[in-house]
Amino acid sequence: MQQISSVNNKLVKELAKLNKKKYREDTGLYIIEGFHLFEEALKANRRYQYLLGTEDALAKAEEDYDVDLSAKNVILINKAIARHLSSTKNSQEIFMVLKISQPKEFPFNYGKWVLLDNLADPGNVGTIIRTADAAGFDGVILSPESVDLYNPKTQRAMQGSQFHIDLIISDLVDAINQFESNGIPVYASMLDKTAKKLPDFEPVPQLGLVIGNEAHGVSDFIAKLSDEKLYIPIKGQAESLNAAVAAGIMIYHFA
Repeated sequence: MQQISSVNNKLVKELAKLNKKKYREDTGLYIIEGFHLFEEALKANRRYQYLLGTEDALAKAEEDYDVDLSAKNVILINKAIARHLSSTKNSQEIFMVLKISQPKEFPFNYGKWVLLDNLADPGNVGTIIRTADAAGFDGVILSPESVDLYNPKTQRAMQGSQFHIDLIISDLVDAINQFESNGIPVYASMLDKTAKKLPDFEPVPQLGLVIGNEAHGVSDFIAKLSDEKLYIPIKGQAESLNAAVAAGIMIYHFA
């Protein structure tokens, strides 16, 4: 086990940069924080580049998860370094550095999929992925313009679901074309005059469900490619629903 005691250490400085998208892209690495994500990564047999923790955190990792503290890639840090690396106010003082292994195109597979069309809010994206996982969907396809999957806020919102279902960053046009050429319907969530009410749709064994950008909705071109447009009836006076809430209602409708 290595030990680092200064926030000015070269490795610490490099790992702290992983909270920024550009550095994640440059290095092909990302960092997760906290025991829940740490546990989910271990369950998924993910190999880590580094495991960093304070004395108490590493003792817990050894006792509860059989982590070999003698390994060279396990690093003992102090609380000051933990605060420096943390993206939260109250860090659990355990960090895992993982390789990004993200497909850049959709390798077609039958099932139920959520397609995210340029979503901008990391909390929404993470919540939708977590909901899709809970509902038994097969995966989520994110347009390249959607928020970064490895954003710390997205990681926290996913709560480990990133290790349970397929997550693909792909051009949605290509994905939709593959769905439709294989007889899988694609439904777009839209507030549109031509849209149909969600209750009018029966659950189907396989589908692609498109969720649009929080401010602008589903893009016109993606909407035209979809088989049907649907919306959730609003009974009160709210103009619309939060993207993650609307996605959750629709996902469970089709689950």
